[in-house]
Amino acid sequence: MNPDTDEPPALVHSDFRVLVVDNESAHARAMTESLEKVGYRCEVAISGPQAADLIQRETFDIVITDMVMNDIDGMKVLKLARQRLPECEVVMVTGHATVPIAVEAMQKGAFSFLEKPITPSGLRAIAEKAAEKVALRRQNTELMQRLDERFGFEGIVYTSKKMQTVIDRLRRIAATDATVLITGESGTGKEMVAQAIHQNSPRRNKRIVALNTRAVSENLVESELFGHVKGSFTDAVADREGAFEYANGGSLFLDEVGDMPMSTQIKLLRVLEENQITRVGGNKSIKVNVRLISATNRPLEEMIEAGTFRNDLYFRLKVVTIELPPLRERRDDVIALMDHFRKMFLRRHGKATAHFAPSVTKKFYAYDWPGNIRQLRNFVETMVVLDTDGVLGEDDLPPELMDDVEPVEGDSEAPVGLIEGPSALIGKPLAMIEKWAIEETLKLTGNNREQAADMLGIGARTLYRRLDQYKKEEDEASQ
Repeated sequence: MNPDTDEPPALVHSDFRVLVVDNESAHARAMTESLEKVGYRCEVAISGPQAADLIQRETFDIVITDMVMNDIDGMKVLKLARQRLPECEVVMVTGHATVPIAVEAMQKGAFSFLEKPITPSGLRAIAEKAAEKVALRRQNTELMQRLDERFGFEGIVYTSKKMQTVIDRLRRIAATDATVLITGESGTGKEMVAQAIHQNSPRRNKRIVALNTRAVSENLVESELFGHVKGSFTDAVADREGAFEYANGGSLFLDEVGDMPMSTQIKLLRVLEENQITRVGGNKSIKVNVRLISATNRPLEEMIEAGTFRNDLYFRLKVVTIELPPLRERRDDVIALMDHFRKMFLRRHGKATAHFAPSVTKKFYAYDWPGNIRQLRNFVETMVVLDTDGVLGEDDLPPELMDDVEPVEGDSEAPVGLIEGPSALIGKPLAMIEKWAIEETLKLTGNNREQAADMLGIGARTLYRRLDQYKKEEDEASQ
C-alpha cells in the first residue's frame, strides 16, 4: 500500500510470468504478443503435454489455457496447476459450446474464463485482474513474513540456555488454544512473547488486540474490555465494541492484569466460563471466541492472600504459565541484544555504521539492568543518536553507566576475554591473537557466525576460511 494515499501500488506487468497454452500455435502466439506488449513475461505451450512439462519444471503466476486440446485438455492443465502452482491463477479459454464446462472449471479453482473470439483488450483486462489477485496474495504473504520476523520466535533475540528453555516451552503451547499467563519483571519482553504465541498459533491470520489495564482509568476498564451501548454513561455517545469483540476469532493480550479492579475481575471470570460478553449498559449477550493471553509483573499469589485478586480467576488465567527471567539472570543475552538494537537504530536514524567499544561492552555485561530489555534498548538508542565518530564509546554512554560498573562476581559463564582482558596474549603472534578474538566473539554470539563477522569487522567468507584453517590445523596436530 502507498502510505501517503492508501492506494495499492500500480502493477508492474514484468513482475508476472504467464504461460499461454493453445494447440493452435498462431492463436497462442497472438495472445502472447498481446500480453508481451504491455510487459508480461510469457511462455508458450502448443500442446497439453508441453504445458504439463513446463508446469512441472517452472513457476508461473498466471496460466491461460484453451479448454479443448488433445491428450491433456484444459481441465487437466487446471488440475495440475492447482497441485504444482497453488499461488497461480488459471484462466480458461473456451468456445461457446464449452461455456458450461468453463463454469465447472471455475468451481474447481479457475480464476475466470474467456470466450472466443478473444480481443486484445479483453485478454489484457482478464490478465490484469488475475495479476491483481496474485499481487494481493504476495502482499499478504510478505506481511506474514514480516510479522514472523518481528513477532515470531525468530524475532526474539537470545543466546542463553534460560531463554532457550522458555522458547522451547513457547513452541509447545503456541499451537494449542490454552490460556496463558506470562510473568516477569517490567521490561522483560512480555508483550513480544504474547505476540510470538499468537503469530505461531492457528489464530495467526486473525488479529491480536493488546490492552494494558493499568493504562486505563478504573471506571473505563469494563468499557474497554466489553464495550458499551449509547447512553450507558456520560461520554457514551454511540455504541462501541470492546476488546473482546474486536479480537473475536483471534487473541486478546491483557497486560498488567494484576491491576484490574475486583468488580471487573468477576465479570472477566464469567466471560472466560461462558465465552460471551455483555456490553456496559446493555442486556444482550454476545458470543466471543478469543484466546486470552495475560501478563503481570506483580505477585498474584500475594495479591490473592491480600484479597485484591480473585483466586478462581487466577487459576483460569494460569492454565499455562511462562516466566520470563530478568536480564541480569541471563547475561549471555546482553551482547546479542546490544548488537540487535545497534543495527535496528542505525537503520532507524539513518546512520551508516557504528560499533561498540570493548569497554562499553564490558560495562553493559556487568550492569544489573533493573529496567531489563526495555532499558538496554533505550540505552543503545541513546548511544546511536549521540554518536558522531562511528564508535559507540564511553563518551556516548547514558548517565547510569558513566560510573565504573563492578565486574560480575561468581559468574562462571561471563565472557572472560571481555571482563579480564587478553593480557596473556601480549607478545604472542598475531595469528594466535586473531584466533583468540574469533573464538571469543563466537562465544559471545552463541556461535552465530554472521553476527560474529559483523562484530569483528570482517567478511563472513573470511571468517569461514579462518575457521576451516583452524580446524585443519587441529586435525593435523592430532594425527
